Amino acid sequence: MKITIRDVPPRAAWALEQGGLHPLLARLFAARGITSKDELDDALARLLPPAGMLGAEAAARALADAMAAKKRICIVADYDCDGATACAVGLRGLRMLGAPMGFDQVSYLVPDRVTDGYGLTASIAKRVKAQGADVLVTVDNGIASLDGVRAARELGLEVIVTDHHLPALLDGEVVLPTDCVIVNPNQPACGFESKSIAGVGVMFYVLLALRAELRERGVFTAQTQPKVDTLLPLVALGTVADVVRLDANNRRLVAQGLKRVRAGAMPPGMTALFGVAARRPEAATSFDFGFALGPRLNAAGRLADMTLGIECLSTDDPLRADELARTLDGINRERKAIESDMRDQALMMAEAMFDESEEPPPALVVFDPDFHEGVVGIVASRLKDKLHRPTFVFAASAAEGKEHELKGSGRSIPGFHLRDALDLVAKRHPGVLLRFGGHAMAAGCTISEEHLDTFEAALQQVAHEWLDAATLQRRLESDGALDTQYRRPDMVDTLHREVWGQGFAPPVFCEVVQIISQRLVGEKHLALKLRHQGEPVDGIWFGHTEPLPERVKLAFRLDADEWQGQRRVRFLIEAAEL
Repeated sequence: MKITIRDVPPRAAWALEQGGLHPLLARLFAARGITSKDELDDALARLLPPAGMLGAEAAARALADAMAAKKRICIVADYDCDGATACAVGLRGLRMLGAPMGFDQVSYLVPDRVTDGYGLTASIAKRVKAQGADVLVTVDNGIASLDGVRAARELGLEVIVTDHHLPALLDGEVVLPTDCVIVNPNQPACGFESKSIAGVGVMFYVLLALRAELRERGVFTAQTQPKVDTLLPLVALGTVADVVRLDANNRRLVAQGLKRVRAGAMPPGMTALFGVAARRPEAATSFDFGFALGPRLNAAGRLADMTLGIECLSTDDPLRADELARTLDGINRERKAIESDMRDQALMMAEAMFDESEEPPPALVVFDPDFHEGVVGIVASRLKDKLHRPTFVFAASAAEGKEHELKGSGRSIPGFHLRDALDLVAKRHPGVLLRFGGHAMAAGCTISEEHLDTFEAALQQVAHEWLDAATLQRRLESDGALDTQYRRPDMVDTLHREVWGQGFAPPVFCEVVQIISQRLVGEKHLALKLRHQGEPVDGIWFGHTEPLPERVKLAFRLDADEWQGQRRVRFLIEAAEL
């Protein structure tokens, strides 16, 4: 592990500090590309306008027409946290905007990960039609569902695709679904600046455009229009949980959601999820969304039915929300147990590919017949973090009649665009990939089991061509030394109140410290007593068991714990440079 220090442009740091920011925050923000305090303004008025998102106004007109004609609308969701929050935002928002006309005929359908697979398919379109729907709206999927959209249109359904994924490619050319409305900032010709917006953010923007359309039609005035900003806690949750890059617009969406959560203004389901996760909403952080609420919702889509998650987020009954949150918490515990077993097995298999004295191959592909397909993505992420290699983990399909197929989920490292790598594999080995899609850092694919060796060799060949030694070395960017004057519980609170996440990394400091003592707790965590700049500090390294030398360079985050009524700073260790 190589720990590096981010460059801090002195002019930017000075300008931010002169603008009234705390000196430590000024330094941290400057290192993350912020040059003026104006960029940190998270007011709603600073959000990018919905008119800039191609297709949003057309979707608004189509939905307004459907609502006026009392047509039935069915939302087809994805089975992850982004899809669940997008669906809940759609359900709540459409009912909110349609209520003055007495319209309350909005339903949803969420595909089953095993039997349906990802995206809008012809069979799902038939089920939507059978439910009596007239309009089908996808959330967090649909841009690559060419056959599904075509089938829906042939059944007479109007189709509105809202998505944020990359479109399908055919012979290197972008191919979009036809005869439908598409809202996706990543479609060609869309000038919306925030290409990293999550699926839930796209649906929120459609609702903003719909509200504007209804104002134009005289349904609302600026004074009587519903406050769709009440949906921002859900938008923030889905945005963080989907690990999209927190550009300026996404940070504003998350900041606005956090403000409402801290004030207690959120759906009962989110309140209940905070409860089962033993987190405090009044002190909520983006970390809570990504590591407490998000996993409990994702667990439903991985092991059970995301209907549970969507019902939890869309109900207004606190008792029902509590019941569903407890169910989701139980499923998440089961997910953790399955994941732990799979991770240990996958790590042993991966490490068996190379000698202890050797470097791992440039890409890893792991398969075991006993793996659960709902957890392969998490296990791939853990392996990628452990070995710093693009990683695919496969499980046998549990769908009836497709037992010969393997479903894989991949996670990547900086410098290796996973979806583009799959596209190159597909070109070089036609027929090996039955289906694939995704992003730069995460992607999925389906292959026949007989082609597993071919896929592994092909992916490793692409990785060998694209990755060099520098890219394959694990690096952790830090913010350098921490001045002792900032090692205070109130400074921890100041840092936690800010929005951190993908592309806007939380502060990580690094220094050489002295290890006073170290011991294992819970058999898998290293508890430390350190000497930091001559003063004792507690530290803990979760998931690490190897002892450290007496003097060592550590990368750490700041946290505060409470003991006998007193709050004390502790260091959460991220890495050691040995």
